[in-house]
Amino acid sequence: MALAARILHRILEVITIGLLILLAVLVIAAVTFRYGLNASLPWYDEVASVLLAWITYYGAALAALRRGHLGFSGLVLSLPPLPRQALFVLAELVVYAVFISMAWAGWVVLQVMAGESLVALDWVPLQATQSVVPIGCALFILAQALSTPAAWARSLAGRDAEAEEIEAEIAKAEREARR
Repeated sequence: MALAARILHRILEVITIGLLILLAVLVIAAVTFRYGLNASLPWYDEVASVLLAWITYYGAALAALRRGHLGFSGLVLSLPPLPRQALFVLAELVVYAVFISMAWAGWVVLQVMAGESLVALDWVPLQATQSVVPIGCALFILAQALSTPAAWARSLAGRDAEAEEIEAEIAKAEREARR
């Protein structure tokens, strides 16, 4: 499972970074056209908002894989083991329920949008641009599932992922300082 998580992590990183670079290039091009050439790109706003949505969904899946979303780990870890485990299971079930519901709703919306296209680029189907909702939710669910065993082990041990990451970075800095 750790191999699958590492592969998904790399794929999501490449996609998210690629989308960020594409958005940055688009913004620079739009500014250059508007102020440098006194002409605007009529499709810029629509495409930029689609790219931002894609970055959000793929980035959210990446954060789920790293368990980087906001949480209440201090409160949860302060509980005795049995309530902590019960709360962990409940929280996981809620996350799965929410994202399964969103994926299903996103799929329904895609069916409704059949035949529709972007306003400024009428050759780009809305189904293509909005497919990020069910795909992003499915990736979030997969990321959550792949990260659950490690999160469960940390919960059982009463450890916090953030604290582990901070300790690892401190150890790394100390090793580099000794060189």
